Amino acid sequence: MPNAVEPTLIEPLFQALQKERFVIVCTIDHETGAPNTSAISWVYAPTPDRLYFAVDQRSRIVANVQANPAISIVLIANESTYSISGKAHVKVEKLENVPLKLAAIQVDIEEVRDVMFYGAKISVEPKYEKTYDAQAAAKLDQQVMSALKQA
Repeated sequence: MPNAVEPTLIEPLFQALQKERFVIVCTIDHETGAPNTSAISWVYAPTPDRLYFAVDQRSRIVANVQANPAISIVLIANESTYSISGKAHVKVEKLENVPLKLAAIQVDIEEVRDVMFYGAKISVEPKYEKTYDAQAAAKLDQQVMSALKQA
């Protein structure tokens, strides 16, 4: 049986992307043309057909989406693994009210594909913890997510 393909985020994925979350971002490298993969956590879905995420302005992701808007984001949620594909562009070059120089990237979703292999489900979602000052990390996370929600 083929895995489900949707044009937008299904409700459990939309809900999962209402807060900071571990995802993998895949772009086309602007210099080599090869795949480029990065892990990020500042991601937010304002609507089921759009994502925003924040990265350092100097991130390779920024240069990559400026050269080629094709993007895929891997999300582990809802007991499965999903590939969220679409077109990306820099929405905001520098997020306001954030102490770091972060860009906001907008992804217009074209396809959400369940890519989990047959006969399996995710039993434990990825967890991570910030390895620097917990209080500073929480404050920064709140600032970035607030700025993304207003982008």
